[in-house]
Amino acid sequence: MRTRFAPSPTGPLHLGHAYSALLAFDHARKHSGEFLLRMEDIDQSRARPHWEAQIYDDLQWLGISWVTPVMRQSDHLPRYQDAIRKLHKLGLVYPCSCNRRDIEAALCAPQEGVNRFGPDGLIYPGTCKSFHTPMPDKAVLRLNLAAAFDHLANDLTFQEFGTDMDTQPQHINVSRELIETAGDIIISRKDMGTSYHLSVVLDDALQGITDVTRGEDLLEATALHVVLQNLLGLPRPRYHHHRLIRDEDGKRLAKRDDARAISQYRDAGATAADIRKMVGL
Repeated sequence: MRTRFAPSPTGPLHLGHAYSALLAFDHARKHSGEFLLRMEDIDQSRARPHWEAQIYDDLQWLGISWVTPVMRQSDHLPRYQDAIRKLHKLGLVYPCSCNRRDIEAALCAPQEGVNRFGPDGLIYPGTCKSFHTPMPDKAVLRLNLAAAFDHLANDLTFQEFGTDMDTQPQHINVSRELIETAGDIIISRKDMGTSYHLSVVLDDALQGITDVTRGEDLLEATALHVVLQNLLGLPRPRYHHHRLIRDEDGKRLAKRDDARAISQYRDAGATAADIRKMVGL
């Protein structure tokens, strides 16, 4: 068994990060597996060395150790580009010139009962869909999800274990309904040359990850990742989607919520055992 924690070095870790990292680390330790750490630093405009250093300090303070060396996504951009070229060759990728305002305008009068938001925010209406243009440099590229499903002959499923590997897994079906609920996701951003969705499936395969622990808010993103894994011929990990850590008002914690940063609790005299208790471990 091999699992991982993959934070972005763009801000401090908060209680939600601590919960996810501890769950993954505990899973690996319980099953004599390996726990890996990966820096998701493809957004170089926001990634900072001091945030990466603080992530290491916070995780070590929590009692978490990992296999070294730590992988950085920014070291693997050629791999991501190779995958994009493969998808483009299959006729599954198209460039998109729409900005957020264009998408909002196209969705200004949605049909009743149609959801406007997917895992990446506003669901793209397919304005720029095309299959016959050369792949441009430094362009936003989207995955044509309908064409992707047409390309895949087999039914898609993944194993969901929740937070307990010792229970029987659910087999969750990934259906064509994803076309309506997610839309044509971005797989390469103009300023990055890749995207979270594409990078994470390639990285998990490269590192031999067998078990992915992540929040339940990423369940629909997991369905997209299963599509990409099948298109690219990648192995499919088992998934563990856990509850979210929320504040007193029921709001999901975010990096901008500095008051709940691990370092703040640490500076106030809390112990690692206190953090475990706060997140229900």
